[in-house]
Amino acid sequence: MSFFLHAQTLGVLVKDKPNSFRGLSVVNDEVLWVSGSKGLVGKSVDGGKTFSWMTVKGFENTDFRDIEAFDEQTALIMGISEPAFILKTVDGGSNWNIVYENYDKGMFLDAMDFYDLKNGVVVGDPMEGIFFTAQTSDGGNTWQKGYRTYTALDGEACFSSSGTNIRLFNTKESILITGGLHSRILMKNKSVILPIVQGKETTGANSVALNKSHKKIIVVGGDFMAKDSITGNCVLSYDGGKTFELPKIAPHGYRSSVEYLWKKTWISCGLNGVDFSTDDGNSWEWISKESFHVVRKAKKGKSVYFAGNGKIGKLVD
Repeated sequence: MSFFLHAQTLGVLVKDKPNSFRGLSVVNDEVLWVSGSKGLVGKSVDGGKTFSWMTVKGFENTDFRDIEAFDEQTALIMGISEPAFILKTVDGGSNWNIVYENYDKGMFLDAMDFYDLKNGVVVGDPMEGIFFTAQTSDGGNTWQKGYRTYTALDGEACFSSSGTNIRLFNTKESILITGGLHSRILMKNKSVILPIVQGKETTGANSVALNKSHKKIIVVGGDFMAKDSITGNCVLSYDGGKTFELPKIAPHGYRSSVEYLWKKTWISCGLNGVDFSTDDGNSWEWISKESFHVVRKAKKGKSVYFAGNGKIGKLVD
């Protein structure tokens, strides 16, 4: 292992909040937003040194499991189910406006992702055998149902564990991963069964990330009821999703989030800790046993942050 790998440690910035955080969006090295249960949203503009907290009025019981922030003032939050909501703020969180709502029985939103300031997608569990999707081309102000038609297999769904089971890598192309009784990666005009653990409601893929060329793809997951199991919890593709293989040294347990950092460097987190790789995911080192749901890198910058049950962390040298 390289010195750089061993040099990585993790600092906890916030702890003991009575909320579960699964939404995390890092604008730059200084500005980050988190969202979670009981309607809570947090924002830092000083690199996590301090946070301002806001409970969204009228949504005190809503679980906001994903968030997309564009700057210090503008962000979208996703409330998951029955009814499902997407809200937007343009004044730093002082006020939130409903930009999408769905009262359909069984509606459950899992994640959203944006390619730029305008174009984004949201995905939800299957409705009548079709994964719910919607898209926006105006920064989330309006949403159009039916971004893409993905037919679900029996017992197949998505996990809303970290807001990272869909990645939009240009204005029209995305990668979606699924789990449950079946676990697949879904791309334009094709689907691939993943060599990841599957077959139970608690198993399958939870998160996907791509490098800048979109040729290298890493998918993580496992069985969230077996947090220490390393069986089939990570798969790799070096040809843009045509084929997948298992790593030589897997992450050290169930993982709910994976993020590409730079060069051949990736990071992943889950219920029993954080793993780091400097060889494109072929081998992983367990750098922390702190539990987190989601890890995200700054869109502009190099800072890496984590969020989990009641806490927020940061990768430090």
